[in-house]
Amino acid sequence: MTDTHVREASTAAAPEPGAPRGRALARAALLLLRGRTLVVLVILILFFGAVSSEYLTQSNLILMTKHVAINAILAIGVTFVILTGGIDLSVGSIAGLASMVAGGLLFKGLGVPGGTVFFSAAVVIVIGIAVGALVGAVNGIVITRFKVAPFIATLGMLYVARGLAQLHSNGGTYPDLAGTPARGNTGFHFIGVDSVLGIPVAVWIMILVAIAAIVVTTRTPFGRRIFAVGGNERAAILAGIRVNRIKIAVYVISGACAALAGLLLTSELGAAYPDTATTYELNAIAAAVLGGTALSGGRGTIIGTVMGAFVIGFLSDGLVLVGVSTFWQSVVKGAVIVFAVITEQAQQRLQSGLARRTA
Repeated sequence: MTDTHVREASTAAAPEPGAPRGRALARAALLLLRGRTLVVLVILILFFGAVSSEYLTQSNLILMTKHVAINAILAIGVTFVILTGGIDLSVGSIAGLASMVAGGLLFKGLGVPGGTVFFSAAVVIVIGIAVGALVGAVNGIVITRFKVAPFIATLGMLYVARGLAQLHSNGGTYPDLAGTPARGNTGFHFIGVDSVLGIPVAVWIMILVAIAAIVVTTRTPFGRRIFAVGGNERAAILAGIRVNRIKIAVYVISGACAALAGLLLTSELGAAYPDTATTYELNAIAAAVLGGTALSGGRGTIIGTVMGAFVIGFLSDGLVLVGVSTFWQSVVKGAVIVFAVITEQAQQRLQSGLARRTA
């Protein structure tokens, strides 16, 4: 081999000047993008804490976290659906329907031949969650068996569930759900009003739901199958995964979480009305997307979703505290959602670029 050939080979094999530094910067940027939800949350806390002296008080932090809990539970259920590549626009209406069912059982009981039956608050809560799970199952069956697009199926259910909630009381409200000792139906206020160790019960419920969801998505075969279906449905079918069953199951989970959120909101208000949780589905989806869940499916975390719910909740309450008008609040929240999608796309492009460089 001649000297010319040796020089050419060494030149071809030599790395480009600054390539290692460029990869290091790209990895740093990728790390920042992956942790963007936490970064945004810290910035919000620091900003509103500096603007308002009441923002970081213990009472306000507890109150804001309680507000976050309801949206976080909704968002956790929606995350299961989005991970499979679906969408659930009906969670707000399911929450409203569960609210009316629970309110009716507590306020007027269940009419049966020979009289009226009143259930305990615990049984009412279970029935309400079961109603949400049933509606979620209907969503899943319509999507899998009748091949209706998730967007259309859940959009239709949004109207159906809200209409059923209104029909349940002819558009009226069930007030004063405290119950009476003689009927054995007291205690419903516990989940939405009471506190344990100084922390609202609703927050404890959010923590339990989040832990259960994290375990399911990261430690169980069912969780791995959810990611497989969202990542590549065709490959999941070839691998023997029962895709339709997984899809139905995630919509059941989403419906149950929506019903639980509706019950918490109803308990907090002390009354059930048909328009409970109207448009809450938008905040839930926004929390999931802001937390890094890809709308295309197959990528996301429950922790990220909960952090996304905290960002939206702390942002909303902060804007209220500093006196920003409701109209501007909508503008800001919309801008945050768009920003979340843009950064998610940037993260994926950066990951793909790094993969090509290291291949």
